[in-house]
Amino acid sequence: MSTLALLLVLVLTCSASSAQRVQSKFHTDSATVSVTVIVDRFGSGNFTTVQQAIDWAPTNNNQWIRIHVKAGTYTEQVSIPQNKPYILLEGEGRKTIIQSGGHGSVRGTSTFTVNADNFVASRITFKNTYNVNKLIARDQDAAPNARPHIERAPAVMIWGDKASFYACGFVSLQDTLSDMQGRHYFNDCYIEGAVDFIWGFGQSIYEHCHIYSTHAFRGRLRGLAGYITAQGRLSSNDSSGFVFKYCIVNGDGNTYLGRAYRAYSRVIFFKSKLGGNVVPEGWNAGKFVGEEFQFTYAEEGCYGPGSNNSNRVKWMKTLNQRELAPLVSRHRFIDRDGWIKAQPSPS
Repeated sequence: MSTLALLLVLVLTCSASSAQRVQSKFHTDSATVSVTVIVDRFGSGNFTTVQQAIDWAPTNNNQWIRIHVKAGTYTEQVSIPQNKPYILLEGEGRKTIIQSGGHGSVRGTSTFTVNADNFVASRITFKNTYNVNKLIARDQDAAPNARPHIERAPAVMIWGDKASFYACGFVSLQDTLSDMQGRHYFNDCYIEGAVDFIWGFGQSIYEHCHIYSTHAFRGRLRGLAGYITAQGRLSSNDSSGFVFKYCIVNGDGNTYLGRAYRAYSRVIFFKSKLGGNVVPEGWNAGKFVGEEFQFTYAEEGCYGPGSNNSNRVKWMKTLNQRELAPLVSRHRFIDRDGWIKAQPSPS
């Protein structure tokens, strides 16, 4: 870090008192934050946009930097490059929103992209407004049974390893949360979408999260079902997969729990409450009809009106304790090196 950057850090540290700290409800053994800077769109902080704060962060940093984002709606695309690790991005709850309307190809369209390792976000909502705004307009102009053309519109895309999210919101319709690669942890988050809205090749645990499936279809087509997950495990030796522990699944749109994105797709719902909007079949083979024996789709200890598995697809797995334990254990599945507690404690 340059001398000028060090001087700036000392100045900005003095302003950190204006970011109110609250006691963490997640974990207490954590790394020390070296400096806090404040983003306020109205001009009372150190920066007025989130990207300005990211751009300021030193490259190849090895100390945690807290970026506190004041309440407000920040309409911008934000990207954290690979050479800017150790960032804690902290909002002020539901009133802190980062949004944009990128769409089409998943690359370059996400509202928020994390390319760096070692990232933490807490109490921020990430939103892609494109499909939502488009459907509102369609409802006003189109025939009631017209099928909408929904486009990929990611709210968040995660390429880095060791990323964790606490009490965050993720809102879009298609490809909402692009959990692309690496080990990730989500706690007490809200995730909303309609089509493949949690997808990718990530190795992730979602704990105490609210998964809300919204309808993307109006009129006589409203009964069509969406898909919560589209996980892309590539082989039997691939360690990736999505595990949902103690979650709530509901919404105003019918949905499958998942469809295969690659031939060894792996998704587990464990001790979660499944709403009546989950279709009886539960799972969909996607483009891999005939290869279903390679999937690992399982529901263990779930409850609620959508948990009746009497009409589930015949190829849904029933895992024994030896098979299940390493998948639902946070330590064994994603955290053998203790990276989660080594991160700063989120507020």
